[in-house]
Amino acid sequence: MAKPIDIITRALKDIGALAAGEDPTADASQDAFDMLNDMLDQWSNEDMMVYNYTEIIFPVVSGQTQYTIGPGGDLGSNFVGSIAGDILTITSVNSGSITLNQYIDGGAVLPGTQIVSFLTGAGGVINAPGTYKLNIPQTVASTTIVGYYQKPLGINSAFVRINTNSNGQPVVNGGLDYPLSILGLDEYEMIGLKTLNGPWPKALYYNPGDVLGNLFVWPNPSQGELHLFTDTIFTRFNTLYDELRIPQGYSMALRWCLAERLMPMYGKASQTQIAMINAYAAQAKATIKRTNMRPMQVSRYDEVITSSRSKDAGWILSGGFFR
Repeated sequence: MAKPIDIITRALKDIGALAAGEDPTADASQDAFDMLNDMLDQWSNEDMMVYNYTEIIFPVVSGQTQYTIGPGGDLGSNFVGSIAGDILTITSVNSGSITLNQYIDGGAVLPGTQIVSFLTGAGGVINAPGTYKLNIPQTVASTTIVGYYQKPLGINSAFVRINTNSNGQPVVNGGLDYPLSILGLDEYEMIGLKTLNGPWPKALYYNPGDVLGNLFVWPNPSQGELHLFTDTIFTRFNTLYDELRIPQGYSMALRWCLAERLMPMYGKASQTQIAMINAYAAQAKATIKRTNMRPMQVSRYDEVITSSRSKDAGWILSGGFFR
């Protein structure tokens, strides 16, 4: 599997800074490595370069309208588990929910460790005990581990799951999901009574912040489990020898886009070479964006509310509106 040093070496050869069979010096490798990580940070802001959604799941706290997201924030999980190789075994969950793309920390857990897939564990809280696959192999004895989310740049969509009725009784079939409105700052400011009490959140406002993201829900909830969907942040590489865990096509895009950014550093002035590398970089990114491009959402309404003759009342499960 390719590593950052492989991408760097190929990019330097593409611009003529290295000959066939040569390896980059330590200084050249570090300069290119820093540029590679800076480029990944920039790609996190390009919507169609992002290939994956992160689902953030958490139960609201009755009477609490503000939450923080990110390392050390309110949202995440706390559980007891152990690690053998790239397998995490969770025995019990103290708080929060286990989800994909969640980072974990605690005890001897290596920095950057992330849950990448479910095995026998199914996530959430009730079905969380079991095994999960991690991105970094290691050995950690049974200990208390904290799960946390990356600080998202924005919230794309969200819904709230209601598992109990107004009498506090469990809802049949596991609860109902209601969409949440994502508000901008100007819309949130127009809410006159931000502490208005309500059964569950109906809208939210998100401020990305600097270190931690700040999430505000309205009205003041008494129950509900929030599900937030955000663009996954590209993870910066820790070392030159990390394994690249990216979909098909990204390795080539990293190579040519890095070469494009390294040319000025090495004083490359050949117009033919510059045009060729620019074209390859643009083509590589365009191919990825075509794959990740999402069609514009179209509003769809249940036929029962657009027809004069309704067959049943099933539309109440969705409110008659689908996004």
